[in-house]
Amino acid sequence: MATSTLIQSLIIGADADQSARSKRETFLAGGTIAKGDFVSLDSSQTGADRALYVKVIDTSGGAVAIGVPTVGVAMNAASAGGQVVVVVAGYAEGANVATGSTANLALTLDTTTSGRATIAAAANVNIAAIALENATSNAADVWVMPSI
Repeated sequence: MATSTLIQSLIIGADADQSARSKRETFLAGGTIAKGDFVSLDSSQTGADRALYVKVIDTSGGAVAIGVPTVGVAMNAASAGGQVVVVVAGYAEGANVATGSTANLALTLDTTTSGRATIAAAANVNIAAIALENATSNAADVWVMPSI
């Protein structure tokens, strides 16, 4: 998980990989992960593998999103054991968000759909990202709040 941050150059209209606008780490998938899913460390692994594997954050059972640890947003789909690049801080295109998420609002984990973020409704939840645009077909560009 070595990361280097290069000197920035400010190029208007550059793509998401330009100018250190996001910090990315490569992990192994602890299960099936879709591009854009919010992921966390996979504590079902053993030893140091708990920091090597990530999995989709499971909140589908109505779990309370307070304190759910978010590592970031998956930038590619992966099957169990495959490599997945995760934006752990900064700009992430096409994150999995709830319809109705709007620009400039804090997003927390959706308690009805795993791996998805929604508008934060309470002050004491784990803020996972900030929406940079209105959601379209359950996707939006976001700014991932660093947590690692």
